[in-house]
Amino acid sequence: MTFTGEEIRYMAGQRLGRLATVDKDGVPQNNPVSFRVLADGVVEIGGWNMGKSRKFANVRERPQVSFVIDDIASVDPWEVRGIEIRGRAEAVEGLPVDPKRPQMSGEVIRIHPRRIRSWNLEGVSSARWV
Repeated sequence: MTFTGEEIRYMAGQRLGRLATVDKDGVPQNNPVSFRVLADGVVEIGGWNMGKSRKFANVRERPQVSFVIDDIASVDPWEVRGIEIRGRAEAVEGLPVDPKRPQMSGEVIRIHPRRIRSWNLEGVSSARWV
């Protein structure tokens, strides 16, 4: 599944999103995280000591996730905009540390989108499933 040009531009201008995972007991967890979108449309989430985090363990147990990136474009008039990405995530270990991002560990979560919903990006809203 690919992102539209508007979605790519929007995500490139954002620094944080919120990743929702579910633990082995079915309890949800939602965390602010940094991210980037890879050329193939996979969303990669990294961080400090990612491999030791609850969200990393949750993805190993239950790979279904939801990821939201949003902001307030205007307060007068009120306008929120954003993207929700649902999909299958994978917990990836053993990656070399990127010299451009030395604060990131060698573990990441990669989200393979199955559903993308965006709203108010350059006046356009969209929803699609794989």
